[in-house]
Amino acid sequence: MKILKGRDLADFIKEKQARQTRQFLAQKIQPKLLIIRDSENPVIMKYVGLKKQYGEDIGVEVEDFCANSKAEIETKIAEANNDPKTHGIIVQLPLKTVEKSELDEVLGKINVEKDVDGLTGKTDTATAVAINWLIAGHGLDLKDLKIAIVGRGRLVGAPLIRMWTNSGYDITVFGHDGDLKTLKDFDVIVTATGVPHLITSEMVKPGCILIDAGTAAEDGVLVGDVDEAVRSREDLKAITPKVGGVGPLTVCALFDGVLNSV
Repeated sequence: MKILKGRDLADFIKEKQARQTRQFLAQKIQPKLLIIRDSENPVIMKYVGLKKQYGEDIGVEVEDFCANSKAEIETKIAEANNDPKTHGIIVQLPLKTVEKSELDEVLGKINVEKDVDGLTGKTDTATAVAINWLIAGHGLDLKDLKIAIVGRGRLVGAPLIRMWTNSGYDITVFGHDGDLKTLKDFDVIVTATGVPHLITSEMVKPGCILIDAGTAAEDGVLVGDVDEAVRSREDLKAITPKVGGVGPLTVCALFDGVLNSV
């Protein structure tokens, strides 16, 4: 069984990005990413912290802004849109001060050129790009395979469905609350629901490629969608590790967007 580690690939990309940043700095250009959030939630703060550290490592300035209202979020987006020194904008989801029905409107205010996380729906999301990088980096070919995508979320499921449909892949989409017993008929499963232990062993056939891009907090620890019993099996073709699979490459893809916007 192949373990689909993203960390080694991420280290290679990170070094390339550091060289790219040094070239910008030599031209007196400071690449900058703005992160807008409205919460001190530990999961959110963990991801913000990872992005700040990554930016520091490669020389990209990262501004972490905590808003207290929807109006403050929109004002900060407008300011960053008009600031030539801000090259990328992320609104860290979920937001507690914005109703679900208003989310598209708020995120739609980000200029597409600075939408480095694909939140406007007009560019590919960093996580979807990361999954493609992970698959390509490990030499896997999805052509002619039956693919199940579990979850239709804004950051993973929906953009991945669009990307892979355009690539001509054979895709079936499942909701997290749907009948998942038929997953055992699929060669590839990508899951991104944020429901811990959702994917159990009886849902996964031998020889399956399993990519877990789900994220949730359980007893203060970040966990994915895949149950532990699945990870103990030796008859899978490939699976992402508990830590260090899609995640490291997602941060890489995000900063790739920033540097490409400079």
